[in-house]
Amino acid sequence: MTYVLIAIVVLVLIFAKMALVIIPQSETKIIERLGRYYATLRPGINIIIPIVDRAKEIVVMRAGRYVYSNSIDLREQVYDFPKQNVITKDNVQTEINALLYFQIVDPFKAVYEINNLPNAIEKLTQTTLRNIIGELELDETLTSRDTINTKLRSVLDDATNKWGIKVNRVELQDITPPESVLTAMEKQMQAERNKRATILTSEGKKASDILQSEGEKMATINRAEALKQQAILKAEGEAQARIRKAEAEAIAIKKITEAVGESTNPANYLLAQKYIQMLQQIAEGDKTKTVYLPYEATNLMGSIGGIKDLFKSE
Repeated sequence: MTYVLIAIVVLVLIFAKMALVIIPQSETKIIERLGRYYATLRPGINIIIPIVDRAKEIVVMRAGRYVYSNSIDLREQVYDFPKQNVITKDNVQTEINALLYFQIVDPFKAVYEINNLPNAIEKLTQTTLRNIIGELELDETLTSRDTINTKLRSVLDDATNKWGIKVNRVELQDITPPESVLTAMEKQMQAERNKRATILTSEGKKASDILQSEGEKMATINRAEALKQQAILKAEGEAQARIRKAEAEAIAIKKITEAVGESTNPANYLLAQKYIQMLQQIAEGDKTKTVYLPYEATNLMGSIGGIKDLFKSE
């Protein structure tokens, strides 16, 4: 009797352990009762009927492999798909691989609307990516990653909606053209760099020539302005000198007039004085020199006589 009770207790404990199902946070399980859908278990403690109820197994991808599991992860998942060959619009074969970020939002659809969810997502992604790249040329493919990512995410999100999947984003990792294309692209890039360097050098020389020309222009203007100012100052100085000289001569004439009186012309006196100075300079020269005086010079003798009368009067 004691053994029977112990056996019953053990069976009850085993039954209770099988009946209590603890679901971790962000996970769920699909329960089937006698082969039919019964419930979707929430995180926490759940009670089921052992043997009658069982968790539905589904295919999931873990560490790059397909495995069976009776737990469904509701967190965002990342699938890293292997590289695939695609052909662009201009018939260039290119290797591309992508990352897919998705989340299961409806576990019922993820289990019953598709047989192998990871494989279906992978094949759909590869097919959609192949179609999108086929509409673009190689240059567009290399420069339009954001456009490709957006379009790919939109198509996948619409297609997987009936599977209870929400595609959050898609990222293209590598776009690898053939080696021959890479070599040609490298040569083109080198040519573009050389072209830009030549343009920059030319623009720099042009700017330098402009600056030099502007500098020479300003220097010429400054020199011309300086010469102008110099000429003005020189002319003003000469004018002032002539004015001062004229003023001095006027004062001298006035003094002479006051000294000789009105009977003698002061101008004749000054002219005769200059004439005598000139003759003295000529006489101090070569003794054999013969000096010919013009006829008009005899008129000056009267001035000399006037000077004689002047001295006599004094």
